[in-house]
Amino acid sequence: MADAQGTTKSLDEIRALFPALERTHNGYPVAYFDGPGGTQVPLSVVQAMGGYLLHHNANTHWVYPTSVETDALLDQSRLAAADFLNAKVSEVAFGNNMTTLTFHLARALGSWWGPGDEVVITDLDHHANVAPWKRLERERGITVRHAKVNLKTGQIDFDSLAKVLGKKTKLLAIGAGSNALGTITDVQRAGAMAHAVGALVFVDAVHFAPHSLVDVHAMDCDFLGCSAYKFYGPHAGMLYGRQALIEALNVPRLDPAPNWSPERLETGTQNHEGIVGTGAAIDFLAHLSEGATRRERLEQTFSTLHARGQALLEQLWTGLGAIPGVTLYGPTPDQPRTPTVAFTVEGHTSEAVARHLAELGVFVSNGDFYASTIIALLNRGDDGVVRAGCSCYTSADEVQRLITGVQALLQG
Repeated sequence: MADAQGTTKSLDEIRALFPALERTHNGYPVAYFDGPGGTQVPLSVVQAMGGYLLHHNANTHWVYPTSVETDALLDQSRLAAADFLNAKVSEVAFGNNMTTLTFHLARALGSWWGPGDEVVITDLDHHANVAPWKRLERERGITVRHAKVNLKTGQIDFDSLAKVLGKKTKLLAIGAGSNALGTITDVQRAGAMAHAVGALVFVDAVHFAPHSLVDVHAMDCDFLGCSAYKFYGPHAGMLYGRQALIEALNVPRLDPAPNWSPERLETGTQNHEGIVGTGAAIDFLAHLSEGATRRERLEQTFSTLHARGQALLEQLWTGLGAIPGVTLYGPTPDQPRTPTVAFTVEGHTSEAVARHLAELGVFVSNGDFYASTIIALLNRGDDGVVRAGCSCYTSADEVQRLITGVQALLQG
């Protein structure tokens, strides 16, 4: 059954696929607004991971059946990941998470650089896209420069970005979506600016990927990282890289290990069940819609989910914004953003707000979410903010429960 927006499953049909939504707390059905920190997982993903471990578990590249089956399942997941990113299968590597993969990539790239070379980051980014490059300052003597953020809008200051990019820039490391404020950044524009000065471009798409379908060709990036547990999968990460660059990187690796792209980026025995689950999460999203190819089905799914998410965002932003004592952060709903809202409540710490809402069965996160630079610049460094993120299973009723819960806290 499709909804009026096209050939994508209805909200009720989607919610029925998530056993976690059956949970109650203090007599309330749980409403999960913690998706920006990790979404719930549909049954099909768990079944795929369990099926692998129970029936196919083996190491790779041997001739006996379970090893051959493991190779085939990993190949299937890599193909799914390639469709998800609009990349070639030879350009998608797997790892523990985006953070680990980015440190690995930074170490390889850093072997090419030294004093006088520069990497540009932004003040909006998660520190998984900060610390790996800062480490190269200490280890390689490079300089890390920062592009500023417009604190009123929560958006990258492109004039600032233009000033810090130059002939010494070797890499621009930039987030496509802010996990703290929900901002979607025009990484294609930023990347074109970086390429114009001869720099490479690395995109952190961890928060972007659950809400907008990644297209590495449209972004024209050289590298991109994301993590499956943000889009209904297990705790596993993916790294895209242009094949020529992957083959050229001086990556830490074992001499007997595969030396071809992309496996030369994958050190040691991988998390096979996590990779299988990643492929299953991508197929879960694709199977929500109809289409001739997996990429076409993903495009339909993301188009419909974006429209639903936008409606929830507007409801949440308007509802919270109408409550005296609530302060909202980040771009307004008419700007490019995800349905992730950061806010504070006057007279209450972010933790107190989160605890109050949890008692009502509304689960939100609080703190700085490892995007500590932007949170500090907003003068929220000591306490952080409350973050509520809408996912594919979020309903308008759940959004209203969150708004009503904040109102009740202030009425006290």
